[in-house]
Amino acid sequence: QVHLVESGGGLVQPGGSLRLSCVASGAIAVIAVTNWFRQVPGKQRELVAFIDSSGNTKYGDSVKGRFTVSRDDAKNTAYLQMTNLKPEDTANYLCNIVMAYGPRLSEYWGQGTQVTVSG
Repeated sequence: QVHLVESGGGLVQPGGSLRLSCVASGAIAVIAVTNWFRQVPGKQRELVAFIDSSGNTKYGDSVKGRFTVSRDDAKNTAYLQMTNLKPEDTANYLCNIVMAYGPRLSEYWGQGTQVTVSG
């Protein structure tokens, strides 16, 4: 089993920045993919950013140019650097990983960290 813990959320004014972290612990093998999603109550979960084991990244259209995803495999940690934050970025941000145990893939989710952009 793998446990994911997100941190770094909080209240920030528009135009501000935050860096979210996602730390994985437990039965760590190869983290094939790390995704950051965000969830607003009553709305569909939105994919914000993706990074694979080769460092390839993709971003949702609404965050391109403002958010940067990265990973430090030595620390089993992924990051989401968020800049120029807007009120519409307010959401619970969740980390999702796909772990490769040889040919078998398993998916894990964290509980999320709340980001509120207001001011």
